[in-house]
Amino acid sequence: MKTSDFYYDLPQELIAQTPAEPRDSSRLLVYHRAEKRIEHKVFRDICGYLKAGDVLVVNRTKVLPARLYAHTQNGGAAEVLLLKRRMLDEWEVLVRPGKKCRVGATLTVNDELSFTVLSVTETGERIVKFSYRGAFEDVLSRAGTMPLPPYIHEKLKDPDRYQTVYCKENGSAAAPTAGLHFTEELLARLRGMGVEIVEVLLHVGLGTFRPVKVENVEQHVMHSEYYEVSEEAAEKINRAKREGRRVIAVGTTSVRTLETVANEDGTVKAGKGETQIFLYPPYKMKCIDGLITNFHLPESTLLMLVSCLCSREEVLHIYEVAVREKYRFFSFGDACLFL
Repeated sequence: MKTSDFYYDLPQELIAQTPAEPRDSSRLLVYHRAEKRIEHKVFRDICGYLKAGDVLVVNRTKVLPARLYAHTQNGGAAEVLLLKRRMLDEWEVLVRPGKKCRVGATLTVNDELSFTVLSVTETGERIVKFSYRGAFEDVLSRAGTMPLPPYIHEKLKDPDRYQTVYCKENGSAAAPTAGLHFTEELLARLRGMGVEIVEVLLHVGLGTFRPVKVENVEQHVMHSEYYEVSEEAAEKINRAKREGRRVIAVGTTSVRTLETVANEDGTVKAGKGETQIFLYPPYKMKCIDGLITNFHLPESTLLMLVSCLCSREEVLHIYEVAVREKYRFFSFGDACLFL
């Protein structure tokens, strides 16, 4: 299967620059897979498609203020993006321009924070060691900014709008954006209906969003990302599977976490570690029965993952309809529900 098989044409004006207000007022395209039928709704209408006993799996990760602006001892400027914590003070980071960050170089962010480049990875990322006083998270909260995707050109007025309302654990370089549509009120309403909310964790790295540069999809290698599925979460999901209840993932990050720990019968095992799972057709989902997700970039691993729920042709048709109906795309865009 070729990367170009997942191309579609997207007008630039459909790339959302700001989030919908309120969160649950974004649009929702509903796709009924068995009937191959599309409906057009508003996100808060999702209550009409979920039912008592459904398990909604969400990713509780929290986005770090992971973008830093540093300068070299000679005054040269560099932009730094935290990707993954290796040790207490050691991080894998992306630096632009890279030539400013040769091994041994020390760069300063501000009076509180500086770092030294320890090594360079095969793919060009830097392993750096930070120097600071106090708690790193506190220092980072003052020194860093929210790492919005490069296709968003407008400044975000409220940084919390790039966080889900249920985020808890710092560690992501990007938001699990399907969850941005939920409000506390909508979640309370779903719980009141008997929908069970189960949390898993996957710290989102840039690997999820990196372009596929190889011609053959099978040759693409995903960067690893840290995940956790607790014993409690696994038991709730497995109980639902035993009882024939639906498991619906919120976002591709939740899907990748569940499919990492899924058994052939659709049950899951508790665990934590690194995952490089790459889902593309003809892979068949083991655990999930439905998915809430945003509209993804052409030729992206995320679009390939969504195509595992039905077919590549169906997904490209859905996207053709979404473009025609002027849905908003990508991180701050509208949502799609696959049932």
